Amino acid sequence: MGLYKIRVNGNEMQVADYYGTKGTIIAIHGLTGTHKNMQFYSENFKGDYRIISVDLRGRGNSAEADAETSIFKHAEDIIALIKELQIENPILLGHSMGAFISAIVASKLPSVKAVILLDGAANMSEHQRTIVQPSLGRLSKEYVSSEHYLAVIKGIYQNLGITWSEMLQETVEYEVGPVDDHWENKSNEGKILADFQSFYTFNPKEICSHIHCPVLLVYAKGNIGQLPPLFDLSDYEQTRAHTKNLEVVVSECNHYTMVFENREDINTYIETFLKKMED
Repeated sequence: MGLYKIRVNGNEMQVADYYGTKGTIIAIHGLTGTHKNMQFYSENFKGDYRIISVDLRGRGNSAEADAETSIFKHAEDIIALIKELQIENPILLGHSMGAFISAIVASKLPSVKAVILLDGAANMSEHQRTIVQPSLGRLSKEYVSSEHYLAVIKGIYQNLGITWSEMLQETVEYEVGPVDDHWENKSNEGKILADFQSFYTFNPKEICSHIHCPVLLVYAKGNIGQLPPLFDLSDYEQTRAHTKNLEVVVSECNHYTMVFENREDINTYIETFLKKMED
């Protein structure tokens, strides 16, 4: 696996590049994530597939997000990345916000071979706002050390039904850094919130009707700790109605454990889907 930065649309983007021979998968993380959130999928499918896993701008070690950031701006970056790396017929694998972005990219780029949506690209409501927004305050707080940040995040994640692991600790350590005499998350809360608000401008009919490649939607039906699932299947009604070549599968995991656990069920769903692309 190689780590490098590439310049797209005039800004640097951090990339983790895993070798593979059957084609290229672009892995796109969720709202507050980095390329490390997609680590299990990268490790599982590397070798067979080249995996390009990114830090979206405003996250990890990529450049800052635009002042007027949105899922549509991030989609422009992914399209520019695909062109810069001269990737033919990419497969898009997106979790949460990454799924929204993947759908937008596929609607604009006819060369996309397939799309895998991990619990995203749905109609939004106040339900998602009540679950997501309260956790964003952690992004603007100051922490006395990286250990302090880890302890806070560990408590938040345990409330979301996520089991702490070595991989998760590595992921969380990557998203924080020293600033003067304290530590901060590398993301800006205001810009993350702007990205989240842009989810509400996603129009499944307008976007999904322009996706012509096969699409796999993996729905996470599990409760998020004491909270209900982030999405209900009914939130995907328009996505399902307007995506021409769509397969829907259901996982017992929740929205977060689908990336923070090595989910054998989801791996099998994806393997089966990709196999169809090879036949």
